Amino acid sequence: MGSFVCFNSLTPVSRSNSFSRNNRPLKDPSLQRSSRQPNSRSSTSREDRSLKLNTEVSPHRAVSAVRLLRIEQGGAFADLLNGQREDSREQEMGYVERTLGFRIRDLDDRDVRLVTDIVGGTVRWRRYLDYIISSFCNDPDAVNSMEPLLLQILRMGAYELVKLNIPSHAVVNENVTLAKTALRPGAGSMVNGILRKLVLCMEKDSLPLPSLEGDERGQARALATIYSHPVWMVRRWMKYFGLEDTVRLMTWNNSTPCFCLRPNHAKGITRADLIEQLKALEVHVEPSPYTKDFVHLRTGMQAVLQAGLLRDGICAVQDESAGLVVSVVNPQQGETIIDCCAAPGGKTLFMASCLRGQGSVLAIDINSGRLRVLEDAARQHSVDDIVNTIHADLRMFAAKTSIKADKVLLDAPCSGMGVLSKRADLRWNRKAEDMEQLQNLQDELLDAAAMSYGDLFIVIQFNVLASMIRLVKPGGVLVYSTCSIDPGENAERVTAFLHRHMEFSVDPVDRYVPQDFVTEEGFYSSNPVRHSLDGSFAARLIRQ
Repeated sequence: MGSFVCFNSLTPVSRSNSFSRNNRPLKDPSLQRSSRQPNSRSSTSREDRSLKLNTEVSPHRAVSAVRLLRIEQGGAFADLLNGQREDSREQEMGYVERTLGFRIRDLDDRDVRLVTDIVGGTVRWRRYLDYIISSFCNDPDAVNSMEPLLLQILRMGAYELVKLNIPSHAVVNENVTLAKTALRPGAGSMVNGILRKLVLCMEKDSLPLPSLEGDERGQARALATIYSHPVWMVRRWMKYFGLEDTVRLMTWNNSTPCFCLRPNHAKGITRADLIEQLKALEVHVEPSPYTKDFVHLRTGMQAVLQAGLLRDGICAVQDESAGLVVSVVNPQQGETIIDCCAAPGGKTLFMASCLRGQGSVLAIDINSGRLRVLEDAARQHSVDDIVNTIHADLRMFAAKTSIKADKVLLDAPCSGMGVLSKRADLRWNRKAEDMEQLQNLQDELLDAAAMSYGDLFIVIQFNVLASMIRLVKPGGVLVYSTCSIDPGENAERVTAFLHRHMEFSVDPVDRYVPQDFVTEEGFYSSNPVRHSLDGSFAARLIRQ
């Protein structure tokens, strides 16, 4: 079924005051952008109660709209744990007040869960929601020219209706109130018109959908809209994985992710101990079927946070796919391990806990702020005597240091295509050029150690791999890993590296991870479609 318009069109607000992009005046002057702009006010602290408390606006919708706006503008991430700590909540309420110009009541636990659900879902389904909204406007470019905060309110309302099945009267009325109060009455009228017509379409089972007919390009565009992914990403996956697995992968990316917790062995906590503590909190968990160190939980993270299990270093949030990369490293007591590009430090902490107080982990990262986070976490997990941080550009460090490690882990910068379920915003922050240009770079870039960092992930991977040679002692192990499922970032990079560096050979990972994760080349690979966990990759290489 092709796309259609369900009712008489409405004209959105332009980003250029009273004119749209084609310089036509807006048909409804009441929808012109007001002089009050999000993020334009002077700083207002939570202690300053000069702003009026608004009891009519839904608190969780106000917070959701502002967080969505910040994500769109690059000032926040759609992290599922974001905003659940007390200090984060306080800071976020300040953003809300400065953006909207009024105070709202503090969020309760239910509000926090709703914000997490609405923000994550709205970001994931952005392309499809925009398609719906545009179908109800007379301008096919409506979404691109719409006022930013108004667009977030419309996306949020459409998501609540289409994907969360929240009662329509509550969704319409409360989003209209938010738009009228935060913007102006005309904005509320527009939200009312679009959402009510969306409700009517839903009642008639006639939601707008693009046609799947046509050539491969047209099919990819339609699938990209229906499953809300960038078109270039869909086409790339169809090439590598085929149509059926591409649809399964997008379905996984749009699903509510499952959290994994890892007990902290450095504090003597076993998985059984952690399960008992979680049971006491009435949090249902399931042991990982792939590794003895992890448990799964789909709900209850709020209780875990409030109980202080993360703050006290009892456990850590870490996907088991990342834990299996540490299994490939296979840390042993007494070893010296270098973790390159280490921050924020999930694998660093896990490796350090495996050393049982004997050995050392050198954590190198170019970002000093992220290293400080890692240092704090090491203290929380009682491995600060094992972990030593080094603030440096890895390539510069490798060229100057005389340190030779037993094992080196390079968890390389990558596209993150394996973690799109948990990183809802990541799919929209990647460009086709980031991947397509990388495929043309091949081996000639491997030794270009002097080239600066950029957005081309494979350039970085080649350069840093070349630097790693100096850090691995003869007979030592280099583990190259990513959180990507893209062959161009994984097996192809390792194969090219081995062709240029004959002193390394593949050490098959079948001794370290379950057989189902072992590729024909002897690499580790997890896939969301096949394993129902984040996608990741690791190659274990031995230096002769």
